[in-house]
Amino acid sequence: MRGRGAGSGAGTERGAGAGPPGGDPRDPAALRVVGLEKTFAGGDAPVRALRSVSAAFPRGGFTAVMGPSGSGKSTLLHCAAGLERPDAGTVLVDGRDVTRLAEPALTRMRAHAFGFVFQSFNLLPALTAEENITVGQRFAGVPVDAAWRDHLVRSLGLEGRLRHRPSELSGGQQQRVAIARALVHRPRVLFADEPTGNLDSRSGERVLQALRDAVSDHGRTVVMVTHDPVAAARADRVLFLRDGAVEGELADPAADSVLAWIRRLESL
Repeated sequence: MRGRGAGSGAGTERGAGAGPPGGDPRDPAALRVVGLEKTFAGGDAPVRALRSVSAAFPRGGFTAVMGPSGSGKSTLLHCAAGLERPDAGTVLVDGRDVTRLAEPALTRMRAHAFGFVFQSFNLLPALTAEENITVGQRFAGVPVDAAWRDHLVRSLGLEGRLRHRPSELSGGQQQRVAIARALVHRPRVLFADEPTGNLDSRSGERVLQALRDAVSDHGRTVVMVTHDPVAAARADRVLFLRDGAVEGELADPAADSVLAWIRRLESL
């Protein structure tokens, strides 16, 4: 099965495209972005962060998003996840255009359909690991599936750590708590922004395996921004951005082929 290890093939290159937009919940893509545009005000001139970006993220697939600094990869993730609104374009989740949602409906969409893992963990320091895992559901008044929560705790190796507060956990343990929190409500799409950026190689590997298992064992859709070719090689494919535009993609990636792509983009 693809992605259980770091990947050994050279990968297959192809052009990236999202296909036609639509509102069909039978769309094989869990997430589809079409023609996204985003510009930020700059010091001397506006910065065009996204330039008509289109891409599809298949159900039960793991996509890594990569590119040089300033390529727009984090902006793409934030727009796709409803954390920022694009200036133009469409974001479809199971065929529903989330860019047209009013803020209360968008907040509900993020709470129920999406899970988030960030580089900085974002755990609440006064809560235990167990309380951090279920805090979103408790605030939303949604019952916690105890059997599913316990399965996540076991699969992430967090038994014996549930009563600890974040300050009593290692960085890798904190990130695994964050992953459990992101998955406990069974989101359609899990967004991960540099999830191994603050971790040592051993802790990072365990976090990547947890993301891989979310796809392979539980059918989640994972979209991960990363700068690390080894991390990207755990994905099913890599989407490359440069100067706010899609430059191409690599299927069945290996670390060496990802690195070659990055070097090519940085030399352009």
